[in-house]
Amino acid sequence: MTTLSIFLVLVVLCHTTIASVFSILNNCSYTVWVGAVPGGGQRLNSYQTWSLYVPSGTSGGRIWPRTNCTFDGSGQGRCETGDCNGSLRCQSYGNPPNTLAEYTLNQFGNLDFFDISLMDGFNVPTVFKPNSVGCSRGISCASDIKGECPVELQAPGGCNNPCTVFKTDGYCCLSGGCRPTYLSKFFKERCPHAYSYPMDDQNSTFTCPGGTNYDVVFCP
Repeated sequence: MTTLSIFLVLVVLCHTTIASVFSILNNCSYTVWVGAVPGGGQRLNSYQTWSLYVPSGTSGGRIWPRTNCTFDGSGQGRCETGDCNGSLRCQSYGNPPNTLAEYTLNQFGNLDFFDISLMDGFNVPTVFKPNSVGCSRGISCASDIKGECPVELQAPGGCNNPCTVFKTDGYCCLSGGCRPTYLSKFFKERCPHAYSYPMDDQNSTFTCPGGTNYDVVFCP
């Protein structure tokens, strides 16, 4: 367990606040540098796990895989995908393309809300699933999106979302309303339960009771 994870546990215990545990497994044949806000980051070699403790009430949480990273002894460097300002311990969200596991804990109705989002594109196949409190329905995005990526969305190490590339209203819903496009449908056909464009929430947001624990698995 990292120093940051221990600190989060102590904070939770001192305030008698329930924490959710995110068990993050790198099941890939290559190293993944996890990015997490809150939580920072962690290098995971193949088949290594990181247990991340997140306090109840956290909103806007993200966990994502970073690939092809190089860091020096001070934790500074860069990643080909998912880079967070060149830092091993992320304080900000990652740069596209990266597959996102997003969550908000113990909110309206004492529910957790979670999803896999492809709004920042795709770099590593990911499963995001609950593992406690009787909640069992998870989300899988394990298709070969990177290998089948349309030419106009291809990026080193991953596949961009069309909003990242074109930045237009039709792809980004800048005016508050839009419909699926043939490029967003590319993602939806391969990962039907993941966010593919900004108005996709009614089909792609899942809930569990507050206090649920979760697994995030890369290369399931």
